[in-house]
Amino acid sequence: MSTYSSVSSHARRRPLLQPGRNCWRLAHAGRFALLIDADAYFRAVRQAMLGARDCIIILSWDIDRRTVMVPGGAGDGHPEALGDFLHALLEERPQLRVYVLNWDFAMLYALERELLPAYRTSWRRQRRMAFQMDDRHPVGASHHQKIVVVDDKVGFVGGLDITKCRWDTQEHAGSNPLRVDADGKPYGPFHDVQAMVDGEVAEALGELARQRWNRATGNWPVVHGRGVHDPWPEDVTPDVTDVDVAISRTEPAFQGAPGVTEVRALYLDAIASARRHMFFENQYFTSDTLCKALAQRLSSPDAPEVVVVSPRNQSGWLEQATMGALRARIHQRLRAADVCGRYRMMCPEVPGLEDGFLNVHSKVFSIDDDLFCVGSANMSNRSMAFDTECNLSLEAAAGEQGERVRAAIAWMRGRLLGEHLGASPEAVSEAIQAEGSLLRAIERLGGHRRLVAIDPVVTPEMALLAIDNVVFDPERPITPDELVAEFLPEEARQPVSRRLIGLGVLALLLGLLALAWRATPLGDAINLASLVAAAKALDAMPFTPLIAVAAFALAGAMMVPVTLLIAVTGVVFGPAYGALYAIAGSTLSAALSYGLGWWAGRDAVRSLLGNRINRLSKRVARRGILAVMVIRVLPVAPFVVINVVAGASHISLRDFLIGTVLGMAPGIVLTVTFVHHLAEAARRPSLGAVAVVALVALLLIATALGLQKLFAAREGAWKN
Repeated sequence: MSTYSSVSSHARRRPLLQPGRNCWRLAHAGRFALLIDADAYFRAVRQAMLGARDCIIILSWDIDRRTVMVPGGAGDGHPEALGDFLHALLEERPQLRVYVLNWDFAMLYALERELLPAYRTSWRRQRRMAFQMDDRHPVGASHHQKIVVVDDKVGFVGGLDITKCRWDTQEHAGSNPLRVDADGKPYGPFHDVQAMVDGEVAEALGELARQRWNRATGNWPVVHGRGVHDPWPEDVTPDVTDVDVAISRTEPAFQGAPGVTEVRALYLDAIASARRHMFFENQYFTSDTLCKALAQRLSSPDAPEVVVVSPRNQSGWLEQATMGALRARIHQRLRAADVCGRYRMMCPEVPGLEDGFLNVHSKVFSIDDDLFCVGSANMSNRSMAFDTECNLSLEAAAGEQGERVRAAIAWMRGRLLGEHLGASPEAVSEAIQAEGSLLRAIERLGGHRRLVAIDPVVTPEMALLAIDNVVFDPERPITPDELVAEFLPEEARQPVSRRLIGLGVLALLLGLLALAWRATPLGDAINLASLVAAAKALDAMPFTPLIAVAAFALAGAMMVPVTLLIAVTGVVFGPAYGALYAIAGSTLSAALSYGLGWWAGRDAVRSLLGNRINRLSKRVARRGILAVMVIRVLPVAPFVVINVVAGASHISLRDFLIGTVLGMAPGIVLTVTFVHHLAEAARRPSLGAVAVVALVALLLIATALGLQKLFAAREGAWKN
């Protein structure tokens, strides 16, 4: 036996998993199965739901009722799409209840999800189907747990939501006709992992899910007798039986409740305990805390090997410029600490893919043959303290029982590596044993499918953004005022709550104006009907869009307030075309003013507008897209002034225009929609229409005042 394999795990003086420190509780499972990729998970969870008699609880970061869990057909006689499938089960079983708790997501993700009306109508067709958007979290945080519990008898935990663009097989073929979303559009290969458990662990997950539901709704799910049935799918073979499983959580501090950081403690304890190798498979790697712990281990002469399997590139330009840049910095710090050459960041290479590399979304790690963990937590600051997470872990203890669990851990790690290397789990274990090294085993087994080393770096473009973890990967809530302070000079700042109150007062004044149009002669003096008639005449012209956009741009460049232009566009053209024309017009107007600033130069702009604007210029130039977005959302200077300053700074036209569109588009859409309905209330006056407008205005003010009180009450906590 090699030296590598003879080191005994039970040399530790005490178990690593400790309830109250790095896990919520330890519970017994009769069966534990690792479900690799969504094809395996979706089949298993559907079959388990088919066996449900009492209660199905789903906690999700995202969910899509249109998701077909078994592309090609499940063949079980029930509807294929998730929503229809669950409703069919409810129709069949009068005692069954279904609870779906989904993150009340940030609007940044709106284009990637089902439309909000679909959530509220299609999920609630049946009285015993309860659907709730969960907003009980700090500002900027998300509910990231992906848990399904069936009758408290079977539970699923991991990185997979039952939503679009997740399903794939372990082959990850470049072209798979079944890998399409609900609209029939193909998407790229996708790798993720889910764990499946039963017994006391499933009961504990049910308790956790009901606690979450209660916090979100104030009510408790109805649970009847659980019976003696077994919803575990017959075709799922467990990887290990008769085992204790730890449940570890992350929960942010919120409304007086303390935060829970069991996942962070688990990672740190695991890293400290490693002797031979650590294997991580994770979508993100941006945590400063984990980086410091790994760097400390790598700087030692007896450092264990560290393998991080991660996607080659983050998805989309925004993720690359944020989480991608943070990952690159972490990677370079670990390379510098790696005195013995025992660290690698790698990504799976699959022949036939467009760029050759697989999208890794999983959150798994193993430490030697002693500890195995799978869950929802990324290796990010957010997952360590800010978002809600749930992980399951197995630990090999001393004695015969420990050896059995140790063999299961090696087997599951072999299954994961075997998928990436095109090898069997047995071949992976044999290679590790023979080489005495995880890294050399990976190099030895790599064939048509392999793991290749990657070296992400911070490009000059990313460096210009000067991204900080506090903005994109925080460990605590960030007030909007802190966000403004990150990008703007002190003299340009105003409390965000004050701006919101101002917007609310403005909305209320507009509502009162609508009432005045009905009750006073003002309607005769300001004839909205003539405006509508003129708009119809303009709309009949062949080049209406070009004329509208050009007029908007020209007026904006001539210092006409852009907010007024947006409002007029909404009145004349309605919410859809009005928003499009306003976005195009404001972008073109911004480009014209930017050009003026570029032509005049920095010195001329400074002499005209003063040193305060010069400092604003420096901030904009240093922060690029992000600064422009913040300034557009929370304007601190007139529209044209900001444009001219940007043109005179170092910021590129591309970054300026991208930041302008991203920052202004949401506000433009809301403004033109509000003004359109305001105009309709004036055109067709009724107490109901005016009441709706007034109610919106009052809600804006109430929200602003509420935020002001919230920020004041929590300011001390946020600074700690």
